[in-house]
Amino acid sequence: MNPKLTAERLDRGAMVYIRQSTPGQVLHHQEGRRRQYALEDHARQLGFQQVAVIDEDLGRSGSGLVERAGFQQLVGAVCAGAVGAVFCIEASRLARNGREWHYLIELCGMTGTVIVDADGIYDPTLLNDRLLLGLKGTMSEFELNLLRQRSAEAILQKAQRGELQFSLPVGYVWTAEGNLEKDPDLRVQQALSMGFSKMTELGSARQVLLWFRREGIALPRKNQDQPGGQTIWAPVVYSALLSLLSNPIYGGAYAFGKTKTKISVIEGRARKTIGHKNPARNGRS
Repeated sequence: MNPKLTAERLDRGAMVYIRQSTPGQVLHHQEGRRRQYALEDHARQLGFQQVAVIDEDLGRSGSGLVERAGFQQLVGAVCAGAVGAVFCIEASRLARNGREWHYLIELCGMTGTVIVDADGIYDPTLLNDRLLLGLKGTMSEFELNLLRQRSAEAILQKAQRGELQFSLPVGYVWTAEGNLEKDPDLRVQQALSMGFSKMTELGSARQVLLWFRREGIALPRKNQDQPGGQTIWAPVVYSALLSLLSNPIYGGAYAFGKTKTKISVIEGRARKTIGHKNPARNGRS
């Protein structure tokens, strides 16, 4: 028996925290999920009679940008002193950002809770164990940032070659060969052409909007509420018309990077928002 698993900690019971980062991992990486669920048996083998499994965060990222009800449940139980040990397959399953990881370590140290992973048992009240836990969390955060950087560079390189496929505006489709072509629907083509010709004739988006409304003519748009973004017809609104008239794809340019992501912190929570339009990173006629 490991001396860190005292009788008092065994009486308090254990919590097994299970997480996979994306719904795709939940569907296709089933072996990793089985390994995490097997921690329940491991906890019982170590002498814990009461073992609770928290798996509410399956399919949720640990980057700190997504609400994790399971992690909050775990933190609350640790803070209440009701947990003797927290089991996880590795540090990255508990958190991928230093703030949440070190917060959990601090709480475990205050309440005398140990952390158990595939490599061993760590007591945050011991200096060496706390150092190892800190390094594990730092490496987990570094790994996530490295993966993000490599992914962003790969996406940019593919966009520079004009091969990156992204969601297209109404009127254009991707072919099976990866080419960008006009929608074969002649009604869609004619409606969009009418919008641009009226812009040339009237000179402002507002005047074009008023003309469409007077004539009672609808314009096609992508339905973002359905998978695949099917084309639907709807009355013209100013924001959709302005987006149509200012999109570089309609001018024959392949453009990527028109928007940027901003991270804002509101009431202690990180929220990801899409910012204003920026000059395109790449354009190709």
